[in-house]
Amino acid sequence: MAIIITDECINCGACEPECPNNAIYEGGAEWKYSDGTSLVGMITTLGGDETMADDSEEAVDMDVYYIVTDKCTECVGFHDEPQCAAVCPVDCCIDDPDFRESEEELLSKKDFMHL
Repeated sequence: MAIIITDECINCGACEPECPNNAIYEGGAEWKYSDGTSLVGMITTLGGDETMADDSEEAVDMDVYYIVTDKCTECVGFHDEPQCAAVCPVDCCIDDPDFRESEEELLSKKDFMHL
């Protein structure tokens, strides 16, 4: 599963620098697959879509920090627990019940982004 940031977020920004995948962005900010990863040029995402790694993608949330599901590995392969949840002062970084992934899938995503 991926982690989401709920509307209870106070926009403190503590989570953003902790993410090993650069999957966390400030509300309203566009994101890129290449941010914090080794992805370059034309890529085929794990979902089968083709895109340029440096293309800007639309913000997921306009008001609070958000986590890009396609980049979130729950810190698997980096840390024992999701670092965003560990540092969040209001406990708004939680498991996304709508997006479930096995440890194997999370490790594959990590390997995809970090060659």
